[in-house]
Amino acid sequence: MQYDPFRLMTDPARRTSLPRLAMGLGLAVALTVGIGQGLLALAEQVLSAQTHAALIGQMRRGDTALGMYALLFSTGAMGVAALITARLVHGRRGRSLLGPLPLALRQFGRAALALLLVQALLTGLLMLWPPWPMAAQMLPAMAPGRWALLLPLTLLALLVQTGSEELLFRGYLQSQLAARFSRPWVWLLLPSALFGLGHWAPGIYGGNAGLVTLWAVLFGLAAADLTARTGTLGPALALHLMNNLAAIAVAAPNGPMTGLALYILPIDMEDEAMLRAFMPVDLLGIGVGWLAVRLALRV
Repeated sequence: MQYDPFRLMTDPARRTSLPRLAMGLGLAVALTVGIGQGLLALAEQVLSAQTHAALIGQMRRGDTALGMYALLFSTGAMGVAALITARLVHGRRGRSLLGPLPLALRQFGRAALALLLVQALLTGLLMLWPPWPMAAQMLPAMAPGRWALLLPLTLLALLVQTGSEELLFRGYLQSQLAARFSRPWVWLLLPSALFGLGHWAPGIYGGNAGLVTLWAVLFGLAAADLTARTGTLGPALALHLMNNLAAIAVAAPNGPMTGLALYILPIDMEDEAMLRAFMPVDLLGIGVGWLAVRLALRV
């Protein structure tokens, strides 16, 4: 494995003791929760009681564009927390969590283009194969004109959401662990496991919560590997953004978080048999995307 480029992100991570890292992770969690609660408290003061209650309900269900925007933008607290923690606990500039910015931007652009082409190709192919004949049963969720009008704001919201998660799990936690431990499995697996636990939601996924969590761990490993191979967050962010764009804004599974979708797939996330049939296809897409990024960047 060629992980030498990762030094671009690990060299700035000088303060690497385990107590300091534990303190940093605790601070990041506390800041994420605190900022999030502060935003909710501010909304409660600004909005009427009825409007505030309606907004909270829409955020929990994710069944409206407003609710989804509020939910996605609120995850920005995680990114802010990672930046503050890096500065206060480790003496790192926030930019160091991204890797060299010009390189990160170039890699992001090339990776995003490769992923866009791959997703277009896979969508065309998979619609012909099981379980994708159900693509013919997709339900329209939003008028195409309105969807296109909202797309720039949707992309920004998804960029905030995916960027914040990448800053914390790959930019901060992975690079700090890599500066402390020489064995890649430590700094590849641990952040990915925590990323997966962040997706544990039995209230949403029912008996499939474990399967969704495993999916998130595997996705985290793919993103972690790309980060280590390239030395920036650009490729992992592109992989994350394009994945969430497809799953949230293009064709979302039936259930919560459909408020920004153009179509709704006939997939019940609580239906274990259906999800198990769908999951290998989704994991294949992630694997092909990971490989496409590596080929595009020659890493």
